[in-house]
Amino acid sequence: MKYEVLTIFPDMVDSAFRTGVTGRASGEGLIELDTVNIRDYSTNSYGSIDGYTYGGGAGMLMQCEPVYQAYLEALRRLGKGEPADSGTKPVRVVYLTPTGEVFRQKKAEELANEKELIFLCGHYEGIDERVIDEIVTDRISIGDYVLTGGEIAALAVMDAVARLIPGVLKNEDSAETESFNTGGLLEYPQYTRPDEWHGRKVPEVLLSGDHARVDNYRMHEMRRVTREHRPDLYEEYMKHRGIN
Repeated sequence: MKYEVLTIFPDMVDSAFRTGVTGRASGEGLIELDTVNIRDYSTNSYGSIDGYTYGGGAGMLMQCEPVYQAYLEALRRLGKGEPADSGTKPVRVVYLTPTGEVFRQKKAEELANEKELIFLCGHYEGIDERVIDEIVTDRISIGDYVLTGGEIAALAVMDAVARLIPGVLKNEDSAETESFNTGGLLEYPQYTRPDEWHGRKVPEVLLSGDHARVDNYRMHEMRRVTREHRPDLYEEYMKHRGIN
């Protein structure tokens, strides 16, 4: 998987990406990251890439041309050349925006099937709609709140997608048993040594060695945790099973 990120803060993206699981996977060549600094494509001598919005309003808007030129640079780095006149987009471009679909595990699985992804990170009051229409294939939101820029949201999506790429997680079973990969239920509570801590004991069934009992217990706990902490997910889980 190759990520290209269009941003005005490339160091922010690069430094966060080079740590932890994604950093190790990058070092092993399983995923790659390249950033394109949108400021490098300013169309004026001041190096600015923003302007006032037509029709008035507070704040500034990122201009079309710097974003578009950064996009063309990302395509060149990916060996894609210029986009076709037909309007066909050679690489999926993910724009992080509150107007996008809420990011879920199914979307991560879909994006993980791609060989390359371009992420567009907005700032200020956003980006001129014309260039969004020109280059973007997917609008994604990571939640109903406002961030100062798209970099944190892009990193969240990149991390979720990277975990699904073969070899990125050393334990290949872990991605299949984590929350949102368990039929819509949250993960069950987990415990490690010692058996008792501050008077709180590990549930006896987990010490029994009876794998069937453990499996039944974990399924029960997944349902309980989801029902108590995310009733919206639990309702959806029950609907999928035809239970009202």
